[in-house]
Amino acid sequence: MKHQTLVAYFSASGVTAGAAKRLAQAAGADLYEIRPETPYTNADLDWRNPHSRSSVEMNDLSSRPALADRDANIAGYDTIFLGFPIWWGVAPTVVNTFLESYDFSGKKIVLFATSGGSGFGRTAEALKQSVAPDTVIVTGRLLSGRESEGSLKKWLRTV
Repeated sequence: MKHQTLVAYFSASGVTAGAAKRLAQAAGADLYEIRPETPYTNADLDWRNPHSRSSVEMNDLSSRPALADRDANIAGYDTIFLGFPIWWGVAPTVVNTFLESYDFSGKKIVLFATSGGSGFGRTAEALKQSVAPDTVIVTGRLLSGRESEGSLKKWLRTV
């Protein structure tokens, strides 16, 4: 029996979207975009401004930005590759909203991220609080969106 795979991603500026599309193609997986109800503007993403939307959300890790939709068919997948940019050393809080909006019981979530320079840090640990106890979360790898299909397929064989 073939296991169903989904690549779900949040992308604020398009970098993670590019990485997710390449990964989905390499994996032969379905693709789902996690979209906030209110899209982020360039001003919202200004991490140097302590009053920008992203700064305010990331300084309150209980923040849960609303989603534009909740129509991902999570029940139809065994493995979910979950991608996002690294913000303040963790996933953006909209990713927690996504995880808390569905039942991931018994599923395997493989994280991938894009980053301007930081690694995963405590991201996997922080996200485990948003899913059922029997959900397996695995730290995958940082992607640039420029990986070849061959290198992605080689990585996919290891997860």
